[in-house]
Amino acid sequence: MASSGRVELSTSTWQQPMPPAPSAERAAVLDHIAGRTLAFGPRRVRVAVDGLTAAGKTSLGHELAQQVAAAGRLAMRASLDDFKRPWKESHLYERLSGEGYYRNAFDVEATRRLLLDPAAPNGSGAVALCSIDPLTQVDHSETLVAMPTDGVLIVDGVFALRPQLDTCWDLRIWVHIEPALSVRRGVARDTEMEGGAEEAEALHRDRYLAAEAIYIDEVDPISLADVVIDNTHFDRPRLLREGKP
Repeated sequence: MASSGRVELSTSTWQQPMPPAPSAERAAVLDHIAGRTLAFGPRRVRVAVDGLTAAGKTSLGHELAQQVAAAGRLAMRASLDDFKRPWKESHLYERLSGEGYYRNAFDVEATRRLLLDPAAPNGSGAVALCSIDPLTQVDHSETLVAMPTDGVLIVDGVFALRPQLDTCWDLRIWVHIEPALSVRRGVARDTEMEGGAEEAEALHRDRYLAAEAIYIDEVDPISLADVVIDNTHFDRPRLLREGKP
């Protein structure tokens, strides 16, 4: 079954806004990445968009999905934030420190079983785009979407290139920003949700950034990425490095 050009979003209530129309410089970068994605041909393709918190992963995932859909393919969107372990089980493990967040917060087994393995070229095609809603904690793991034989799954999230997931991807994108900018953007985004700027900064510096430091030290995800994009300036992203198609 071939697809038609549209974007399929997950049922999660944790939805980031669609980005504005890109600048000419950004559009050129997006066109290039879309070309890399479509170059795999009319088969299922799984794309990872990794990077520090608040690097712009979700926006880039949305933009890439729109490009893929414009080319006549079904683009399916998912976020690894929707595949975390439920908070009701948090007494079974520690996830509030940087170490605990990296090791324990994400349900890697469910990510493979519900999302990535079914979306493989030889997978069942019955894909769950959300497991546990991070805001409502509603279990959506039985809400399945049929992925056509030429569908493109675009997944954004931290730690996407960890060893348990890395072999699942056809294209690996790393969105680069400096750690200090990650904290500033994260605080600006999450101050209201966290109840204040001080609380948001502690969350981003002591948990998220600390977890990323462990991930980068152990996995070196930048070296695994097929495409590395400097997203310091949203309207002026730069291709820093890319491997062979």
